[in-house]
Amino acid sequence: MNATRSRPPTMGDIAARAAVSTATVSYVLNDTPGNRIPEETRRRVLAAAEDLGYVPHTSARSLRTGRSDLVLFAMPATTLGPLASRFFTGLAEELRALGYTLILHGDPEQRGAKAARAWAGLRPAAVIAEGRRLTPSAVSLLTGAGAVPLALGHAPRKGVPALVLDHFGMGETGGRHLVEQGCTDIAALVPRAPVVKEMGEERLAGLAKAAAGVRVRRTDMDETPEDAARVVAEWAEQGMPDGVYGYNDEFAGLLLGALADAGVDVPGRVRLVGTDDLPLCEMLRPRLTSVGLRPVLSVGEVAAHIAALVSGEADPAESIRAWEPELRRRGSA
Repeated sequence: MNATRSRPPTMGDIAARAAVSTATVSYVLNDTPGNRIPEETRRRVLAAAEDLGYVPHTSARSLRTGRSDLVLFAMPATTLGPLASRFFTGLAEELRALGYTLILHGDPEQRGAKAARAWAGLRPAAVIAEGRRLTPSAVSLLTGAGAVPLALGHAPRKGVPALVLDHFGMGETGGRHLVEQGCTDIAALVPRAPVVKEMGEERLAGLAKAAAGVRVRRTDMDETPEDAARVVAEWAEQGMPDGVYGYNDEFAGLLLGALADAGVDVPGRVRLVGTDDLPLCEMLRPRLTSVGLRPVLSVGEVAAHIAALVSGEADPAESIRAWEPELRRRGSA
């Protein structure tokens, strides 16, 4: 590559280097069907493009195909945990091998048509976003722009595929374990923060189904040591539950500390189950029993399904179930 070049190389530069027309370069680089380019010419064009360090212009490709090869991951409202971070790192690599680029984008608070207009402006091939953000107007706008909407969590409506995160199933798994352990009075910690409250309520609904024959208390809590202490103090006055399900491991960990400070034995007096199965579970004493997610599809299979949705080869009504809830038993329950 010419180190002194002051501008990006163009198709014209490739044509001059390979001694062919610009049209021939375009046909080769875009792999245009129906054009019989001799194999020797094709190799010469590709070699010239590589030598010059040519990179296709995304805007030009968008004009030609109606979309780019971007898969846009709309920044979620919640912080990605270790499991999700590893998954999306792997997904980016697998999509790259299929010719797509995964990008993180946007304001996590935006939803509906306003968010969809911002996403569609990049002409993505697909948009992965939390189901609550894919309103009917957002879905209509995205599909009209040629992008495949993919809900993260659960499908907001029929015909919208989802990369399923089974929050209901996670709560159900935790509740079932507490009932099997003999708990008859179960408190469920639900976050107060609006951005995660819906997720907490989904997990609570799953817990309530599994524990239909026993008492279930909803306990709203902030993710602070002070609020965990308040919750335990209120239980001490009103009656201590014998089982607690934490919205996530951080909530359960804070509560475990507050119970220890109040002299409440875990698991002797109260059994405690968290959610997400973070490394934190092994750091706590007793170690925290938690509901994690077990992969049932490889990251490569998920990437291939997304590519098939983009190409129209996959049924948009068929969601992607990459994980299923799994209880990890430890000392707290």
